[in-house]
Amino acid sequence: MKRREFIKGVAGSAVAWPLAVRAQQAEIPVIGFLSSRSSDDSKFLVRAFLDGLKEIGFSEGNIGIEYRWADGKYDELPNLVTDLINRKVRAIVTAGSETSALAAKSATATIPIVFATGDDPVKGGLVSSINRPNGNITGATGSASVLVAKRLELIRELLPQARVIGFLVNPKGTNQKDDVAEAQAAARSLAMDLVLVTASDEIELDRAFSTLSERRANALSVNLDPFFAARRNKIIALAAHYQIPTMYYFDYWTRDGGLISYGTNLSNVYRQCGVYVGKILRGAKPSELPVVQPTTFELVINNKTAKELGLTVPATLLARADDIIE
Repeated sequence: MKRREFIKGVAGSAVAWPLAVRAQQAEIPVIGFLSSRSSDDSKFLVRAFLDGLKEIGFSEGNIGIEYRWADGKYDELPNLVTDLINRKVRAIVTAGSETSALAAKSATATIPIVFATGDDPVKGGLVSSINRPNGNITGATGSASVLVAKRLELIRELLPQARVIGFLVNPKGTNQKDDVAEAQAAARSLAMDLVLVTASDEIELDRAFSTLSERRANALSVNLDPFFAARRNKIIALAAHYQIPTMYYFDYWTRDGGLISYGTNLSNVYRQCGVYVGKILRGAKPSELPVVQPTTFELVINNKTAKELGLTVPATLLARADDIIE
């Protein structure tokens, strides 16, 4: 081969190769990941989601993911989901709360949506049926919000003499109205006074714990909310500072130093979302995929935190715990 022809061929390959790579990259499906939580707070959940995708044969090598984080600022969700739609994503995963899913559902009736939520998706208006979700949306729920009364019962078992209990909610959350009503009913049945405190920013969190201290609350139950999840280290620290025994809704709170939690394993919820997204990319329709519900709930107790609060956890409660952190 002549030198001039060789150089010409190499030059042609140099041009064709990037074009081929770009064409190959263009064929890689891209999905959107919309969360009302923060990225730092969600690392373990993203790992679980990616594990679910791998079960169906997708990895970061053959799929693209566009992440959008609201960091507890719910009013930013509509703009974030619009941005994902403009990027022509093949599916949208909504995480963190029902609020994310509702924002996506309002924005598109054609792009498949897979939600991860702790709320009741039927009551929240996401789907018309658990077994036969309608339209372009399905997902998995941790059902954390339906356990409000059970958590108050467990607090009473932990603290038999408790008479005043706090209930922390985010007034901007979609689940707060129903959950407050359930907490009030449960408190009445347990002959306890419920002190409702609200917070949707850092200053209000400090004020909420100050109010609980002034009202001499014997304990506190933190309601399900992504804003609280993203600030769990602050909430755990405030509970320790004010010496208020506190119940949480997912186990990772307790593993991070909280006293006690009761709920489903959230990582399993996100893994199932990854499985569903993979199935949809393989051709399944959201309406053919029933909403996944938890079959078990975990009671986790941090005995180290209990001792720091001067509490002795009843043996009956320890015997029922799925995990005890010493």
